[in-house]
Amino acid sequence: MAGDAVRIDGNTLRLPGGVRVRFMRTLRLPETGTHELPPGLGEFPVRRVEDHADTVPAEWRARGGVMLPVYLREAMWMSFAGSTEPAALQVGVGKVCAVSGRPWSSLLSQDPQNYVVLPRQPWLDGINSGKGTVRQFVAVPLGLGATVEGQVTGEEVWGGLQLQSFRLNDAELAKWREWERRRSVSTRSVKSVSAYGAAPPAPGAAMAAAPASAARARSAPAMGLGVGGSMRQEVYVDERSRGAWAREPAGRVFVHLVTPPEWRRITGEAPPPSPVDRAAYTRAGLPWFEYYDDAAQDVAPTDTLGSVRPVGEWLGDDHEPWQEPAPHQVKQLGDAPGEPIEDGDW
Repeated sequence: MAGDAVRIDGNTLRLPGGVRVRFMRTLRLPETGTHELPPGLGEFPVRRVEDHADTVPAEWRARGGVMLPVYLREAMWMSFAGSTEPAALQVGVGKVCAVSGRPWSSLLSQDPQNYVVLPRQPWLDGINSGKGTVRQFVAVPLGLGATVEGQVTGEEVWGGLQLQSFRLNDAELAKWREWERRRSVSTRSVKSVSAYGAAPPAPGAAMAAAPASAARARSAPAMGLGVGGSMRQEVYVDERSRGAWAREPAGRVFVHLVTPPEWRRITGEAPPPSPVDRAAYTRAGLPWFEYYDDAAQDVAPTDTLGSVRPVGEWLGDDHEPWQEPAPHQVKQLGDAPGEPIEDGDW
């Protein structure tokens, strides 16, 4: 595979080509209705699998990558803030494309589009489910059939998340860099800030480290991603031709999802505190977000992803109280590297 290695910078995944990915904790939406963008409530901690080779399951060592802790039915979104150059990023949920619903592929496709375009796409909260909407990523155990993978393929083999990035080809990248150089000369003071991507610190106490030498590797409960509520969010159409992108991916990484008890056993660290109660968040008057961009075109929904059902059909009704945010709470948005991460066989 061409390019530099995938690395962790703090809790940020850095893929070759200037791609930055952070995994954000958030409020889980109700599974009925369509809602505004929920807030970021801090980053999920991310660790390299190979740093815990003695305590992770053997199949994780074979796949390499990174891991992060999630609670049952916890929601997440991915922030791409800080991505520095154009990139095509494929996002898989159990090796099912979150944009097209097609099986995971090492090739880019535009019919249907099987990637998001960075830095044009600022974030992704879920699978492409309808015109201008996504269904929220929600963690669920494998074995129930509730994951996107289980519903689309009929099997639950992989779980987790998969990311793969493509650079522009050499000629297109040189043209883009020259265009950026000229633009920066004429607009030196332009700067973009997004309150949605700039998340507050994670709620609760800081992560506490503890020795994990006594723990032994064993089979860990496997987690994947199903879907929850619907929200207003577009997945943008690529305005470049397929020929603008490199043929080979620049980097890829497997993201394993682990339960909080297993996180403590594997890493010796305390897991993050349990998710924030969404009704309390809304009652406190804290913000939700709406993102509008009238210059962009949305990727068409697919029948495959449109038919994925929410995890509540397997786990039962969502009894957490819901309080709709008041209009003034909805905010308008828009208009040093670590060690390389080992890739494996997946």
